[in-house]
Amino acid sequence: MLVLVINSGSSSLKYQVRDVEAGSVLAEGLVEKIGMGNGGEGDGQIEGPRDHAEALEQVDAEIHAALGDRTLDAVGHRVVHGGERFAEPVLVNNEITRAIERLNPLAPLHNPANVLGIRAISKKWPDMPQVAVFDTAFHRTLPEHAWRYAVPDELYTNHGIRRYGFHGTSHEYVAHRAAALLDVPVDEFDAVIAHLGNGASVTAIRGGQSVDTSMGFTPLEGLVMGTRSGDLDPSILVFLGRAGWSPEDIDAMLNRQSGLKGLAGNNDMRSVVEASEAGDAKAAMALAVASYRLAKYIGGYHVAVGGAKAIVFTAGIGENSHQFRALVAERLGALGVELDGGLNRERSKEPRVISSPSSAIPVLVVPTDEERAIAEATAAVVTGARI
Repeated sequence: MLVLVINSGSSSLKYQVRDVEAGSVLAEGLVEKIGMGNGGEGDGQIEGPRDHAEALEQVDAEIHAALGDRTLDAVGHRVVHGGERFAEPVLVNNEITRAIERLNPLAPLHNPANVLGIRAISKKWPDMPQVAVFDTAFHRTLPEHAWRYAVPDELYTNHGIRRYGFHGTSHEYVAHRAAALLDVPVDEFDAVIAHLGNGASVTAIRGGQSVDTSMGFTPLEGLVMGTRSGDLDPSILVFLGRAGWSPEDIDAMLNRQSGLKGLAGNNDMRSVVEASEAGDAKAAMALAVASYRLAKYIGGYHVAVGGAKAIVFTAGIGENSHQFRALVAERLGALGVELDGGLNRERSKEPRVISSPSSAIPVLVVPTDEERAIAEATAAVVTGARI
């Protein structure tokens, strides 16, 4: 089965074509500046495709050049927010599309773009099976005491304000690969998984299921990220509002100007590490804050899972920054965590153990592959629908 995986942003469309049975990538690419004018605000002369439908024409041409006579069997979409309704991937129809649209207020930067991708496919290939795979779905197993906020109940019942969690597709995929590496049945796998990229989250896995995760109502909660603040005292927002900041100002500051960028002036972990090693005090402090925050979460989630059988690093920073992994591990000495310096510095695309034999908890690096997970989920849903 050939599956086109779509990750649709407001002004971009990332795609990959996978042969699910062979496990191979046949084509991939990124279309950017969709609907954007010269000033980047949608005005003036359009630089890229006018809309997602036009972007899809470009994708179709690139796919055809790569596949020749072979044809697509299905399309899988990454959808960021599935709310409380969607606990697993679903076959898309008009009602499902409208349901995803109704979740737009919960993910205003993501779900509207995801719907644009779905509608573009429906217009071009109306008979093509489409599957929505939700970032939040894996976290639907959170117990209520983990997803509840201690606020008046009406905020949950009337507005859906609760903890949802994100990066679920990655966390689930990595949990299965890590369990296999350690030869532990996934339903007996207890671990803490750190998905560390420009966006970052950490998840407590008990019995192969998510029982707690650092992101909450939105992807802002939790760890220090590239440009996001992560946890902070909510009274700061009240203080800033009274000082004249608008909601838009506060949102931009927390989501686009904070995190590593706010602390070190740069949201690229490689640049921050290089600056720290060159003696930049701000960069060193940014790494200290980020590693300390993550270590605190790992310690808490070690308790939440009843004793982790593994600590797993994944995603861009987790897979590639041996310096940041070392900083985090140094803070986990109380748990008996000890890295093997040589193994930690090795670069590999394969899942591997980087802890020393004497470490009380194995530490792993497991590359994530969200596109593969989406393709496999799409194939399973479409195959099931045809039976």
